[in-house]
Amino acid sequence: MLRRQARLRREYLYRKSLEGKEREEYEKKRLVKQALAEGKPLPTELRSEEGQLMKGIEADDDNTGVARTHVDDEYAKAGARDPKVLITTSRDPSSRLKAFAKELKLVFPNAQRMNRGNQVVPQMVESARSHDFTDIVLVQEHRGEPDGLIISHLPFGPTAYFGMYNAVLRHDIQDSEDIGTVSQANPHIILENFSTKLGERTSNILKHLFPVAKGDSKRTVTFVNKSDYICFRHHTFDKDKETREVTLQEQGPRFDLKLYQIKVGTMEQTWAENEWVLRPFQNSAKKQKLAR
Repeated sequence: MLRRQARLRREYLYRKSLEGKEREEYEKKRLVKQALAEGKPLPTELRSEEGQLMKGIEADDDNTGVARTHVDDEYAKAGARDPKVLITTSRDPSSRLKAFAKELKLVFPNAQRMNRGNQVVPQMVESARSHDFTDIVLVQEHRGEPDGLIISHLPFGPTAYFGMYNAVLRHDIQDSEDIGTVSQANPHIILENFSTKLGERTSNILKHLFPVAKGDSKRTVTFVNKSDYICFRHHTFDKDKETREVTLQEQGPRFDLKLYQIKVGTMEQTWAENEWVLRPFQNSAKKQKLAR
């Protein structure tokens, strides 16, 4: 099993290393197609490669004619089967963190919660791989208050690290006695204001934690980006047939996330390459990173 994982990891890294060459070739083909469509002569730097590029253009189909990245490999099987999420905590969790992890389990369909115990991260990741989990969600705390969230996609990554703020548990929400039980229907996912390349990457990581919702589902999970803070809300709704008014009921929990790192690898791979890191000088920058 370890040899197989190492071999698959090497193959994945090799495909990722070819991205630069494939992107360059894609740009050359695009310029040739554009010149042919506009009836203009080919750029001088491409005339020596005209025959080879034309053969490549003729051989391309809808799948191979589009530039691919390692992101496509990471989530290539996302639509083939529903995600299976493992939820756990940091070591020696407080009672509040345990309660928060239990409530997170209700948010993600097909999720399982595991008591961390004395397991180290490599053991936990290997166990999740062997049991066919697609993602690990690890919750951290500071003085009994949830303050961190790690999402690691299996088997090759990526791993996203978030700071967590303003966490409110389900039964701390006002009128919690009226909430009732949590619906087990697959929720509709609402992603708002993730317009940059980094924002699309972040939304891709978050949305693939949930299976595809059915049309009649009355449950929503919302991620709204406000000044690079991601607000998470969980609601159910009901529509009056006569007045057609929609009433929302918050289910909880609620919290805010702040992305500070994305690694191209799983959480136990400390040597994995950083795809993006929040640097100290970026904190004072006026330009938002997740939205334009």
